[in-house]
Amino acid sequence: MKLELKNIFFAIIFVLIGNTINAQKFTTHAVKRGESLETIAKQYKVSQDDILTYNKELQKNKPLVKSTILVIPLSPKRVEQVAKTKTRTTVEKDENPVQEEPIGFTSYKVRKKETLYGIAKRFHITEELIKKYNPSLYASTLKKKMVLRIPKYKRVKPTEIKINEDDYETYLVSAKDTRWSIAHKYGITIDSLIVLNPRLSKNNTHLAEGSELKLPKIAGSSVGGQQVQLYKSYTVPAGQTFYSLEKKFGFTSEELITLNPEIKERGGLKEGMVLRIPEKKVDSGVVNTDNYIFYVVKPKQTEFSLTRKLGVSYRELLVLNPDLKDGLKAGMVLKLPKSQTGDFEVKNSLVLDKMNLLDSIVVGNTSKILFLLPFRLDKVDVSNKQDAIKKISSRNDLKYSLGLYSGALVALDSLKKLGVTVDVKTLDNQLDLQKTKDILNAENLEDYSAVIGPIDGASLKEVCSQANRSNVPVVAPFPVKNNMGHNNVFFSYPSDEVQRERMLVYLEKKVDDENIIVIADGDNKSIEDKIVTRFPEAKIVEIKEEKKNVAINIEKLTALFSEEVGNWVFVETANPKLISSVSSILNSINTKDVSVKMFTTNRNKGFENDVISNVHLSNLNFTYPSAYKEISTNSFVKQYRKRFGDTPDKYAVRGFDLTYDILLKLAYKNNLFAVSKVVGSTEYNGNSFNYVKKGNQGYYNNASYIMSYDDMRIKQIKEE
Repeated sequence: MKLELKNIFFAIIFVLIGNTINAQKFTTHAVKRGESLETIAKQYKVSQDDILTYNKELQKNKPLVKSTILVIPLSPKRVEQVAKTKTRTTVEKDENPVQEEPIGFTSYKVRKKETLYGIAKRFHITEELIKKYNPSLYASTLKKKMVLRIPKYKRVKPTEIKINEDDYETYLVSAKDTRWSIAHKYGITIDSLIVLNPRLSKNNTHLAEGSELKLPKIAGSSVGGQQVQLYKSYTVPAGQTFYSLEKKFGFTSEELITLNPEIKERGGLKEGMVLRIPEKKVDSGVVNTDNYIFYVVKPKQTEFSLTRKLGVSYRELLVLNPDLKDGLKAGMVLKLPKSQTGDFEVKNSLVLDKMNLLDSIVVGNTSKILFLLPFRLDKVDVSNKQDAIKKISSRNDLKYSLGLYSGALVALDSLKKLGVTVDVKTLDNQLDLQKTKDILNAENLEDYSAVIGPIDGASLKEVCSQANRSNVPVVAPFPVKNNMGHNNVFFSYPSDEVQRERMLVYLEKKVDDENIIVIADGDNKSIEDKIVTRFPEAKIVEIKEEKKNVAINIEKLTALFSEEVGNWVFVETANPKLISSVSSILNSINTKDVSVKMFTTNRNKGFENDVISNVHLSNLNFTYPSAYKEISTNSFVKQYRKRFGDTPDKYAVRGFDLTYDILLKLAYKNNLFAVSKVVGSTEYNGNSFNYVKKGNQGYYNNASYIMSYDDMRIKQIKEE
């Protein structure tokens, strides 16, 4: 680490206390007779300039008009004091229940001469709620064409659904079943499936083989046989009644509620609700994840946009989804061939729309994060500058932790500017299992949205075990053996196996008639076998290994190269001397007559040794898989330099990217497990994330890069 010592001290001292990183809080103040800007500023312990910033109509040194409403920015301590004062005066006047959290948001464009009062009345909410989710209104007035985020609330509490057992049947889950395939097969929504089967987890989509589900039985059909009922989707318009539905489709209200139990759950028909209406029976065939993936049609999608996204013609969609003949409807579950590719990602057999998390922030979501990292305050004497510098430069655990945490602090600053509120607590586990246990005994993990760290395997496993009891996710920030034995851990660093597979798949697509040569030492014979399996014509180079010395017969190696086609050489070893020797030999062979490129499926620490020539690697267009890509000067780098006076290393970049990703997801929905089902690949400065759940083993990041040396620079290869 090259951070200035004062910044290192700051990072270490920061560990000693819990901190709240909040979006700016405000209160209002009605000007009384005789008050001035100076007296009000003193009352709230802010500067006069702070008040002027949020009240543009005021002018410094000019008298205030009585009853003028001022917006006052508050420090966290003053937030608590003002809240207590206002609570005492408000409780007597306002006996309304606390407003529940919104279930979603809608956008509204302000019209000419509209007022905040009128908009609040239109949407049946308070003016203060509109300001809460549109913080700019605290500092500026309402303007024409301004787009507001309007919170939506569930107006009716769910009522208990009485189920007539004669209308339902029991379905036995098979190994290939998913919630999506079952919902599609029975023509119901996922919400209906959960309502009918309340034991289903809301935190994951797992279905246990052999478990029983309650599903609607449609008269005249036999789901257990060869036929299922075909449905069409119907979106309920404003003012729709059961009578008009019965007249339109010929089904009674009881029949519709049986098929769509969410009607009762939500307290009746609601505008925008998507209903399943029976059409006719067809041969069902087998619907499972071996054959199909599924896509839920979104509002406002057209035939053109859908076929372009999914990479199929509308005629092909009709063959698989006959109900499309009546038109595209929001909420439809469409099936696609398992092999289908297009502008989409697939996770758990569900086609995902690419989501912009920055556009999906719910300002009201407040998350609480625990950083548990080895800052080694037991080893570093912060009062002794020379000792502190020596310890920090010599210990990898300190280098990793301080780098990660310095980047995380910049991420928290960035989130604050977005209006996201995060409660942060940071503790030093001292790279010690017993210290970790002591910390956990003193903490209530149920209060946290996620834990980031520790970095050592033993402590991480202990945290996963205890956090699992409260269903709290734990994020492993650096590579760690993935045998935690718990399903709540997020392995944020892509494994060597993931990176190797990415590399081999990439080269399989690129290979034409190249001459492939493999150089692997004794520790990497299994990797040699994997390469030969993919490229059966590959030639193997013998390596003589005696104790710590390795040697290659240069004449035999040179004889393997071709002048007619390009030569691809895989170098699989962690021995820097062997890497240096091989890259030097390959560089001498690489001429106008003989084209040579060098590859590896695992760029380990051996490739970072100073004995290896970067000139040789560049000449050989050395290509490798990586969890990290090089970054240039961007907004993050500028923020980091401004705060710490130095350029961020790869650990600081990772600290920013990891923290920013986790907290943006929690700002969208304060449940990391649920978010990971609907959010696919995300990418920031030098790291990307794409978590895939593997049974009960946790969530694995499958995102990585292909990097290559080119003209003395390391560049990311953009894959087709």
